[in-house]
Amino acid sequence: MSMKLFITGIGTDVGKTIVSAILTEALEADYWKPIQAGELARGDSHTVASLISNSKTIIHPNAYALNTPMSPHAAAAIDGVVVDLKKILVPITKNNLVIEGAGGILVPLNDSETILDLIQLDYKVIVVSRHYLGSINHTLMTIQLLQQKGFNVSILFNGKENKTTESIIEKMTGVTVLGRIDDELYFDKNVVKEYADKFKDVL
Repeated sequence: MSMKLFITGIGTDVGKTIVSAILTEALEADYWKPIQAGELARGDSHTVASLISNSKTIIHPNAYALNTPMSPHAAAAIDGVVVDLKKILVPITKNNLVIEGAGGILVPLNDSETILDLIQLDYKVIVVSRHYLGSINHTLMTIQLLQQKGFNVSILFNGKENKTTESIIEKMTGVTVLGRIDDELYFDKNVVKEYADKFKDVL
């Protein structure tokens, strides 16, 4: 039975794409970024493709590729389109699928729907959290909202360890902590492969 993992973050720039690459490699899964806003020539799909080494992964095309690096609802307006959830069709694959969101879960896609509306009940949701002042609040709000909606949620920390922050998040949410990705000097295929081997067992 294949799995669908939805990778979301507590905000922007917390490391969702690196996590997506590592988990894609760990599972030799397919990868899909439904909505890419900005950096179309070197977007997240390109990044993931450049970091994985297995030959099984298929990178599926974005449902929406928007030109401006801003919230999808605003980027779509600049491009003269409206993001329509009915046009965001999950790729058909027998393989595991890693799906990467955009920003956090309440990032607007249009006037009434957010990233949260892309997440289906059978997905496993992995929240990427990174430590900064205010990150506990952002992490708890993200997890609580996902839990209220009935999703299977786990968390993965990215960056330097902060024991007091991590233990209070774990205590207050009860979610499984999958592990951590340290602040590496760089990420290349070898580093991603090392992490992928570590995460194989916990997925």
